Amino acid sequence: MDWLTSHKLPVGVWLRSFFDWIVGTFPALFEAIDDGLSGLIDATLAGLEALPPLVLIAAFAALTWALQRRWGPVAIVVGCFVYVVNQGYWDETLESLTLILYACLLCMGLGVPIGIRAAHYPSFSRALRPVLDMMQTIPTFVYLIPMIALFSIGMVPGLVATLIFVLPAPIRLTELGIASVPPALREAALAFGATPRQVLTKVELPYAFPQIMAGLNQTIMLSLSMVVIAALVGADGLGVPVVRALNSVNIALGFESGLVIVAVAVALDRMLKVERA
Repeated sequence: MDWLTSHKLPVGVWLRSFFDWIVGTFPALFEAIDDGLSGLIDATLAGLEALPPLVLIAAFAALTWALQRRWGPVAIVVGCFVYVVNQGYWDETLESLTLILYACLLCMGLGVPIGIRAAHYPSFSRALRPVLDMMQTIPTFVYLIPMIALFSIGMVPGLVATLIFVLPAPIRLTELGIASVPPALREAALAFGATPRQVLTKVELPYAFPQIMAGLNQTIMLSLSMVVIAALVGADGLGVPVVRALNSVNIALGFESGLVIVAVAVALDRMLKVERA
């Protein structure tokens, strides 16, 4: 097999040349994206940090009640965030929540329209499927290398790497939700004179809403799983103490920060979980 390995396709060289070309051709574009996202993240984080922790916890509890209408999830959310404050990781939690917030806005803003189109056009869905498989299969650490080249270090490369890794989830679940709408519902809407846009907004999206919210839930969970990896490229948040614990083999710090991440994940899951009636 030496003859085969001696003629290896230079895939890595091609991709390196491609990113070198992008960095050299569009430096102003990536600098503007970096500055814009950094400004939004810093402004949002400053606004969150200006509020007392108990005020934010009360806001999270009110949001949970508005979405769930049950006291059980509210108690869990409050308990989890009180635990975070007790452990002294409130500032790191706000940094991670800011990263998750913008990751969710970008992922849902892109994923839902793409998922709708994929559900309506099977040929587009078939062409998209291998791309989504590749996005979720490539090790997340690989995404960090070009992100550093494009945006240097900080929150922005962590955000963009998170976006690439997480985006398939809302696309797939939105497509599943729209595709699962019973044909009889569509036919009834069309029979009553509804336009395609009205069918989408009045029939398909309401029916697929639990699936879309499941996509949001998965987006949040996957984004939270990226906080440790994002910390390797300079992103602040709950990943920083985990990386510090790994570097120093600090078992206490590792479990302490890891359980805080679990508490935040549980709180966000209970806050936004929507079940079909």
